[in-house]
This record gives sequence, C-alpha cells and structure tokens, in this order.
Amino acid sequence: MALTGRLGLLALLGAVVPIFLPSWWTMLAIWGVLLLGVLLDLALAGNVRALRFHRTGDTNVRLGQTAHVALIVENLGDRKVKARLRDVWPPSANATPDGSGDGRTVTINVPPGERRRVDMTLVPSRRGDRKAVTVTVRSVGPLGLAARQLSRAAPWTLRVLPAFPSRRHLPAKLARLRELTGQHVALIRGQGTEFDSLREYVDGDDVRSIDWRATARRADVVVRTWRPERDRRIYLVLDTGRTSAGRVGDIPRLDCSMDAALLLGALASRAGDRVDLLAYDRRVRARVEGASRTDLLPAMVQALAPIEPELIECDAAGMVSTLMSRVRQRCLVVLLTELNTAAIEEGLLPVLPQLTARHLLMIASVSDPRVDEMAAARGDLAAVYDAAAAERARAERRRLTAELRKYGVEVVDAPPDELAPALADAYLALKAGGRL
Repeated sequence: MALTGRLGLLALLGAVVPIFLPSWWTMLAIWGVLLLGVLLDLALAGNVRALRFHRTGDTNVRLGQTAHVALIVENLGDRKVKARLRDVWPPSANATPDGSGDGRTVTINVPPGERRRVDMTLVPSRRGDRKAVTVTVRSVGPLGLAARQLSRAAPWTLRVLPAFPSRRHLPAKLARLRELTGQHVALIRGQGTEFDSLREYVDGDDVRSIDWRATARRADVVVRTWRPERDRRIYLVLDTGRTSAGRVGDIPRLDCSMDAALLLGALASRAGDRVDLLAYDRRVRARVEGASRTDLLPAMVQALAPIEPELIECDAAGMVSTLMSRVRQRCLVVLLTELNTAAIEEGLLPVLPQLTARHLLMIASVSDPRVDEMAAARGDLAAVYDAAAAERARAERRRLTAELRKYGVEVVDAPPDELAPALADAYLALKAGGRL
C-alpha cells in the first residue's frame, strides 16, 4: 500500500476545520471520511499482486552502444490493472522506457488475461555485468488517495563488453601482415625464418637466397622463399592490480590494456599464432587458453568484460609462477601493466631474470598525455613547477625503461589512443625479424 500526496493535502485542510468547529466529533468525522476514501481506493485499485513479469532482449552489448530489453507484464487476475511502472536498473546502465512516460516510469493498462510489453533502452557507461534491480508497480484508486504498490524482482543481466575502439586499426595491421608473409604485392619482399618454397630467380632478389643445389638440378637459377614463423605462442598477461585502476583522461588504464590486448590477439590469431590470456593481481581473475582462431576474440571479450581493477598490489612473483607453470616452451609474453617505479622495482625486477631466461618478454604501458602537456607549460610560476614535476616523472619513466631493456625486455610506452597500434607494430617487427 502507498499513500498519495492528495491524501496529505486533504489531511492538512482537514486539520484547519476544527479551528472553526472545535469538537472531537469534527475530528472523528474528518478522519473517518479520509479513512473511508483510502479503503475505497484500495478496494477499487487494480490488483498488482496478480501481475507477473518476464524479460526478453539483448544480453550483450559493447560499451557505448545501445541495448534493448523488453519487460513483459502479464495480468493473471480477473480485473484490469492500470498502473504506473518503474523498471529499476543501476545508474550506469542509463535505462529509459520507450513510449509514454516521464523518463523513469511508464503507464501500463493490462486487461485480465492479457500481456503488455514495456521496452527499455539502455546505453551503459561502464563495462561489466549490469543486472536489473527490481520492478515497482503502483495502481492508484479512483479517488487518488491511496494505491496498491508492489516491488518484485525480474532478473536480467546485460553484459557490457569492452568497447574495442582499436579494431579500426586491424585492416591496416593485417595488410602489413600479408606483406610480411608475401601474400600481398609490396615494394619490399617479405622475409622470415621459416622455409616456404622454391621459385625462379627474378631481378631484385637477394643473391644470398639462391639455393645452389636446386639450381644445379634445373636449367634456371632458383631461390628460396621464406615466411615469418607460424604456430608460435603468444601469452597476454593483464595486470589487474591497483595501478590498473588509475585513469588516463576519462579511461581507466585497465580498459586501455584490454583494448590493446584485443587488437594484438586478433592480429596474432590471423597470423597463425596461438594466443592465450591471463588476468592476474593476487589470483587469477580470467584465463583463456586453447581457443581456436574463430573463438579467440569472443572468448577474450567475454572473459574480460566483468573484470574490475582490484585496489591491491599485484603479486609479481605469483604471476610469474603461474605463468611458468602454464607455459613450458618458449613464447612471447606480453605484460600489460603500468610503468610504476615502485611496483616494477620491488615486484617485477627480482623475478624478471627467471622469466626472461625462458621467454621473450614485452611490457606494454599506457602513458598519460597530461604529463606531456604539463611539461610543455610555462605560463606562470605554478605551471613552471608543474613542468618540473612532469619532466622528473618522464625522466624516471625513461630510466625504468632503460633498466628493463638491459634484461632484454621489449618496452612499448604510448598514449591511450596509440598503445594498441604501437603494440601491434612491435609484434609485427618481432615477427619480421624472426625473433618469436
């Protein structure tokens, strides 16, 4: 049951009457009339308890895109129910009802034995699982003094997937990959370290690629063709600890790392390499292993969607131990983390030799463009101090990068919009150089 503002207004007006007619009978009469009106409204209002709720619609949507979820309201009673309905979702879901309504509620009119559909439009602003909270229905009586109200759960989960904005770079990276494999006409012939086939010599070929034994058996000069290595293993490791919770502009660092991991995973799988994924802080948050080329990207997207940064220090020793136990043969390990001096020097550097002795390690980190803006500012005294602090931060970052490269680590450090393509270019450079 719910009481309306009209009842409160009438009660306030009724409290003025005893001033002119001071009597207990007057008070009893006023409250009796109001109580009778409330009981009449409750008796004539629609039976909201006879309503049943069902849902249908989208279960997955990319961050920034629109999803549609329908709420089916079924009346199992023997009386028509006219009511106001509010479908409650988390604020980050940005759910609004379609059709008539005030942006939060919508009017429904459900005859007995029939159904009505309430369409909801959702434009989520955060990645992860967004669950419907509850459905509240209020049927007001004809006098407008009281209403029957019911709140009931109507479960539904909308998984908001990573936005993956870097997918626009995938065609260009695939074209570069085709050049490396010799499947695309280019000014520079693709090279690799795996033998592919023999063909006749043409002007411009490297004389060092001539196969003299095959040439001796034929009348023409024959050269060997090579292709980049295939069926190599790429292991993507995402640091989901406290440093990944920082924001670069309006984007969390973890989301930037996810975007770069998705682009690299899509590119490497097209190149014929096996791609695995591990998200770790102090325990495994997500893992994708053994996925086929067609299933890899959907599996990665589904695994990464619900992950949120944990406000704890990442256990680098535990991460390396987990990785070493999962990967026996040499592979390319791509660690997406923040180049934080304290976290790297105290956590990763002590266990780095153990990792680099067996695997090729690449560290990818997103830099903050705001630091570069501060370093260039000279407007006033405060700006000069900010510039000095920014220069010190950049120098510390360069020192840490040089320290990592002494261990044979490849480092990719780029702003949010450039991290994903820069990481893909670094992978293609390793592949072209035969270092995988």
